[in-house]
Amino acid sequence: QLQASGGGLVQPGGSLRLSCTASGSTLDDYSINWFRQAPGKEREGVLCISTTERATYYRHSVKGRFTISRDNTKNTVYLQMNNLKPEDTAVYYCGALGRSQCGTYFAPGTGWGQGTLVTVSS
Repeated sequence: QLQASGGGLVQPGGSLRLSCTASGSTLDDYSINWFRQAPGKEREGVLCISTTERATYYRHSVKGRFTISRDNTKNTVYLQMNNLKPEDTAVYYCGALGRSQCGTYFAPGTGWGQGTLVTVSS
């Protein structure tokens, strides 16, 4: 089971860093997705990181603003979000893919829990 944390209320232009951790398992062998779902909208992929730390972007709108990283010593994957915009408001989730590489197309993976709410508003 994965746990996303670090969300909150931030003003437009602000930053947040989300964390994805696992309880009772290691993330080392999995590609990890971050995806989000805004109220009344479809779930959408954001970013994925492979086991070799290669990032795959699924949303053009976050390029140059969001980055993904992993620290296997802490069993954690991070989503650094800068220059946040109101349209980034959503519940953010992390999911594990059962392979070392991210897919060309977004797939949510497994193990995602309740997510963490990010609200971008002045």
